[in-house]
Amino acid sequence: MLDKLFNWGKKKSETTEGPVIFFGRYSDNNKPLAKVNRWTDADNLYKEKKFPESIDAFFDYLRDDSVQNVVYERNGAEGRFEFYQGSKIVRGTFDQSAIKAEVTLARMPQPSVPVMRRLLEMNFNLYYSRFAMDNDRLCMRFDSDTVAASPSKLYYGLKELATKGDKQDDLLVQDFATLQTTDNEHITTIPDAEKEVKYAYLQKWISETLETIAPLDADKFSGAIAYLLLGLIYRIDYMIAPEGKLLNELEKITGIYFKKDERPVTEKNRDMVEEFKKLLAMPREQVFGYLFRSRYTFAIVAPQVYKTVSEAIHAANQNMVWYRDNNYPAIANQITEYGISYCQYSYSLPRVITELFHLYMMVNYPEFFVSLGYKTAYYDPLRKQFVQQGIIDKIKEIQNRWKDKYPNMDFKTQNLRFDSLVNFNLTFTNEMEFLNMEPK
Repeated sequence: MLDKLFNWGKKKSETTEGPVIFFGRYSDNNKPLAKVNRWTDADNLYKEKKFPESIDAFFDYLRDDSVQNVVYERNGAEGRFEFYQGSKIVRGTFDQSAIKAEVTLARMPQPSVPVMRRLLEMNFNLYYSRFAMDNDRLCMRFDSDTVAASPSKLYYGLKELATKGDKQDDLLVQDFATLQTTDNEHITTIPDAEKEVKYAYLQKWISETLETIAPLDADKFSGAIAYLLLGLIYRIDYMIAPEGKLLNELEKITGIYFKKDERPVTEKNRDMVEEFKKLLAMPREQVFGYLFRSRYTFAIVAPQVYKTVSEAIHAANQNMVWYRDNNYPAIANQITEYGISYCQYSYSLPRVITELFHLYMMVNYPEFFVSLGYKTAYYDPLRKQFVQQGIIDKIKEIQNRWKDKYPNMDFKTQNLRFDSLVNFNLTFTNEMEFLNMEPK
């Protein structure tokens, strides 16, 4: 059922639980064993100097069958490929001598010195690819001799090309009026009703967070304020799933806090608040332009060992205790949410963890999901009542679906508390902290 709910299975506009809607960032940390084996095949074939066959296996590994993100054809020693990364399509060819790939960023009808200066500066930060001009077409390119195109080089080279291209096309067009958007016809628009809900909750969550922060002592509650602001970023990133400039603005706000400088947290909090006020003032039509659906091939973040996830959850839950015990339940809930949402934002997580996180968010934000058209609400905030058996059944369903890959993962539903939202959130994330995620 969740395959349909998250659009990981068949493509349908409706499921038994509600509409098919994408949430969060794409993760490529969920390849089945057969796909993982294709990487091994690609590596072995490359070592045997069977280069076309190695490339076959590599693109088979790269293909996510649930989203059909890769198109690949080969005739003898020659072939072509395409794959999707957000708002961009990477296109390439290969033969016996070389493999080449490129992504179109924008059109530049008139030469622009500022644009070329920007590209020259950015070239220094690229390891495998480079910016290029083809008449009035601004693009990025990657190429390699076929004999040097190992699976690792292809993976990191094409990943750099795809992820940088997907990010820079929006930023360049945004910053330079001389550039024109191009090659994004594959982007899927989302229904206006979905945009309306997401815009309304973007406004609601920012406003509520700023209202919560306003009366707090900026010094004594600096840590709590930081948790609230950062957690807001991660919630918007997952629930609203923005693209383009809106996504870039959220990343800039995150960078304010995590930049390694000597500034006190109070100053960083102040600057983050000001940036959120700017987002709050962003016109509705502009926000709508950053709400669309795309297919991806590479995650923009890297996987981590589960111990790193556990430590993040543990640290947040330790820090929420004082706020829970001193009658700040709303802040306590947000700090608990921060622990797991930080991981969802920062790492490429196993899909089973994302499914549990999604259930957690459905419990905490039922009005949002109901507004989007979902039929299942696991918590009634007015009566403060949980659909206990529904939550337990969903957890068991998720575990059963993944028991072959994670046979020792044991989410102990008997440890969940349903007497308050604070205690539910704490016990739910405690169970996530101690999951044994050793794959089979």
